[in-house]
Amino acid sequence: MRRCVIVGGGPIADYARAREAIGPEDYVICCDSGLRHAAALGVRPDLVVGDFDSCPRPETEAETLVLPREKDDTDTVFAAKEALRRGFEDFLLLGVIGGRLDHTLANVGVLLMLDAAGKRAAALDDYSRMEIVSRRAEVADSWPYFSLLAVDGPAEGVTIRHAKYPLENARIDAGWQYAVSNEPLPGQTAEIRVKKGRLLLVLVRRDWTDRD
Repeated sequence: MRRCVIVGGGPIADYARAREAIGPEDYVICCDSGLRHAAALGVRPDLVVGDFDSCPRPETEAETLVLPREKDDTDTVFAAKEALRRGFEDFLLLGVIGGRLDHTLANVGVLLMLDAAGKRAAALDDYSRMEIVSRRAEVADSWPYFSLLAVDGPAEGVTIRHAKYPLENARIDAGWQYAVSNEPLPGQTAEIRVKKGRLLLVLVRRDWTDRD
């Protein structure tokens, strides 16, 4: 099964990095103004969805689903649900983080929705990669920093090993986000375990941290 790449209308500055993340066999869905990223990403969308309130309805040969402007789902949420309906198991989201904070938080919700459906999903922006951890994850030392954030209620039994700031059977909730800016130990792979609940894992790229 091909991976589904969903392109939103959020900001993308580093197109070269985003292009590297897209494979030639990926199925690409552009959401509304996300279509403006297609040329810079070097992709032809397989599907275009949107209510086209932020850009004109495109003239394209790609399959297009025109949505009503008054609806419960954002264009990105609709795209994810449509991809689930079509049987995709693996997802990459681009252009969904940054810009409007409300859209960013709603798109973290898309990661939660896909995780709840048992699918693999990650969101990539100019500075980081994000995914949901509900059981276990690893962080190679090629990522200089990583954070674990409570975005779906408290997480319990959180253990972090082979990192600068280890944890053992800890609890993380939204009222105290203390698992921010951890670091894998040099030459090692950090290990994360979560017994109950879910956390947002944010991996921060090295060239971004070098700017600080």
